Amino acid sequence: MIIEPIVKGVVARNSHPAGCKQAILNQINYVKTAKPIESGAQKVLILGASSGFGLASRVSLAFGGASADTIGVSFERGPSDKGVGSAGWYNNIYFREQAEQAGLIAKNFVGDAFSPAMRAQVIEYIRAEFGGKVDLVVYSLATGIRPNPETGEMWRSSIKTVGEPVTGPTINIETDTMEQMTVGTATEQEIIDTEKVMGGEDWESWIEILSEAGVLATGCKTLAYSYIGGKSTYPIYHQGTLGRAKTHLHTTSDKLNEKLSAIGGSAHVSVCKALVTKASVYIPAFSPYILALYKVMKQQGTHETCIEQMQRLFSERVYTSGVTPIDSERLIRIDDWELDASVQQEVDKLIAKITPDNFAEVGDYEGYKTEFMQLNGFGFAEVDYQTRVDFDSLTQLQP
Repeated sequence: MIIEPIVKGVVARNSHPAGCKQAILNQINYVKTAKPIESGAQKVLILGASSGFGLASRVSLAFGGASADTIGVSFERGPSDKGVGSAGWYNNIYFREQAEQAGLIAKNFVGDAFSPAMRAQVIEYIRAEFGGKVDLVVYSLATGIRPNPETGEMWRSSIKTVGEPVTGPTINIETDTMEQMTVGTATEQEIIDTEKVMGGEDWESWIEILSEAGVLATGCKTLAYSYIGGKSTYPIYHQGTLGRAKTHLHTTSDKLNEKLSAIGGSAHVSVCKALVTKASVYIPAFSPYILALYKVMKQQGTHETCIEQMQRLFSERVYTSGVTPIDSERLIRIDDWELDASVQQEVDKLIAKITPDNFAEVGDYEGYKTEFMQLNGFGFAEVDYQTRVDFDSLTQLQP
């Protein structure tokens, strides 16, 4: 069969295995030529390892100088009568293949990272086959729901404002159009639920369970990812339910840092730049900012994709000869180039010019859409998308 991209709104309904493999190869090739990680982690657990920052972290730590063995936990679907499977499924497969060819361990656990059974499996594997301990835990789970561990009922996150509703333009990738959208005001329960899903509670739970199991090495670090953004994004992000959840994440980092100090370890949140990810395209009224940001940062030569962000994070922030550089709130700022005053000034000028008629020209819509398509294995010049894919052979591939 020939696999054509299927996009509904801002959701990709399928993926291309050959493109996913190319994406992995491209990321590996980049980190091999970038500034290397020195004295980095050797045994790494990545929660949410199949796409975005989690996948880029895994590639960086394995191939960007540290030569780390990795465990990746993710929730993905393989090929079935419902379709070819998710991009993350193939990312897991092709990352493992490349890592094993390089003599590295790359264990994939595909399932519910919130379940006690999955946690037990991961701990048992660390004890039995991974040297007994990990020295870095990356928390990069991106999901809209999380089960209450006591009742099993689902908490559901909401992308809403806290205060007044906000109306603004958003991109429909399926139709290549810009549409107006109003983001409503969250209830107090929606704020709480969003914190439960996207805050630091599950991160803290994982670290506590790993600690109790005795599988955290002396000096173990843990890291989670956040976003703050420019002032033009504050109403929908920083001051909304997402911002509340991220504040909870930052507070959790401080709690975990104090706990891990007992074994000489640390916990930090890294604030990253705005990027096209499977999560970010869902955020209403956020896409015009990214279109303008991409245009400006590419013009200035400072644009970074996920893999470039993560390689700089680990080589210049997390693993350095001195103390990890942090701001006054103990956050690692890898969004420094995005928030440069000259960048934000130009971004604000472009946003003021963007309309539904000119957004593709004023902003970098071509770059925005290309990155979105490449998240799902489409849009790579190196791949012949007219080559037929044998579905039966795909079903034989295992993460």
